[in-house]
Amino acid sequence: MNNRPKTPHGFARLIIGDGSAVSEQKNIIWNMIGSFLYAFASMVLSIAVVQLAGEDAGGVFTFAFTTFGQHMFMAAYFGIRPFQITDTGEKYTFGDYLGLRLITCGLAILVGFGYVLVSGYTFEKAAVVFLMVVYKVIDALSDTYEAEFQRSGRLYLTGKSNAFRTILSVTCFLGSLAVTGELLTASIWAVGAQFVGFFLFDFLVIRELPNVTWKSGRGKKFQLFRDNILLFFSVVLDFYIFSASKYAIEAHMADRDLAVYGAIFMPTSVINLVAGFVIRPYLTKLAVDWETGHLKAFRKIIMNLALIIAALTVLAVGGAWLLGIPVISLLYPNLREGLSTCRMALVLIIIGGALNAFMNLFYYALIIMQKQRFIILGYAFVSVLAVLSSGWFVRMGGIQGGAFVYMLLMAALMVFFGIFSAGFMKQKERAQKHDEG
Repeated sequence: MNNRPKTPHGFARLIIGDGSAVSEQKNIIWNMIGSFLYAFASMVLSIAVVQLAGEDAGGVFTFAFTTFGQHMFMAAYFGIRPFQITDTGEKYTFGDYLGLRLITCGLAILVGFGYVLVSGYTFEKAAVVFLMVVYKVIDALSDTYEAEFQRSGRLYLTGKSNAFRTILSVTCFLGSLAVTGELLTASIWAVGAQFVGFFLFDFLVIRELPNVTWKSGRGKKFQLFRDNILLFFSVVLDFYIFSASKYAIEAHMADRDLAVYGAIFMPTSVINLVAGFVIRPYLTKLAVDWETGHLKAFRKIIMNLALIIAALTVLAVGGAWLLGIPVISLLYPNLREGLSTCRMALVLIIIGGALNAFMNLFYYALIIMQKQRFIILGYAFVSVLAVLSSGWFVRMGGIQGGAFVYMLLMAALMVFFGIFSAGFMKQKERAQKHDEG
């Protein structure tokens, strides 16, 4: 049943278009634009805060926006988007997905509020951290609508929402920061703009689409929760491991040190983006080869992708050693003095980013092998390692200690997932030989 409310918003129809057939090219172009702007915004905002509000404010923003705020996004996100966009048979309605996401978003805000209450932060830092939690939770709520756009074959609307919401919130944030120089004021403007963007580009737009079922079935939200609980633990633990060094630096060093660490950590987002472009086009072929028992072809693709990542790693490490700090110093002139001693730390982070790319390759292999419980086991083990080691390394080595523990944790995940994926490969090969014999 379609419970879609009837609303006469011409603005939404303007975003949706003229109703003609949606082309694959339109979907791809808008999705690329939205994804690029969304990824680029974090770097732009981090640079702007350091330059306009100072190094300490830059450290506060790094923690609030890219660390704790993003962690609360992951909690609210619940790892559910891949499930939603592939639920083309509509086992669950949009109302089911929205109902669960409203619950997870509410809980994420409560956790964020509780965290700042017990953090011992100054009022201004606590307020900024909480506002960035709210900003990111609105992002997670928007994601439910944007996943539904994609599920209905309108990926271009996802791209448009990402693009326009990002432009609106970033413009308001930067404008306020430029005028006032106050991070707290800019954060308030950013949250307001984020809410307006959600209302204009998600809420109003989806109400104009046909065949969107708003009603949630009895008990469906609990079933959806149960179906995705492993995905939730995966994304939350994965992001904690990825950010453990930032949490440790925030706890044991000054805010300006976290600003410096955030600056040299920035290339990891580029590495992850490139690794995604390298790996994802082959996932369907890998899945087919595994299902049909073409294990030699499966192994060859894995080896070729690993070689590509290794070659890119050599280039990235060489570039980081020779040019990394001078280039980052141009982007963050206010941090030039702190960055001058971080060449080795940058190289360690680049190596860690490369190990993360290898880890993702083996992660996808385990997903294709349908061994998700071993992924959870790996995340749980390395999370414990992160809790036990991150603070000690940062206390002993400062920023370089943080970079080293990041590399260590990425290596641990890569080895864990690599050993298990190789083991299951051998297991299937033995089973094949047994069947043939």
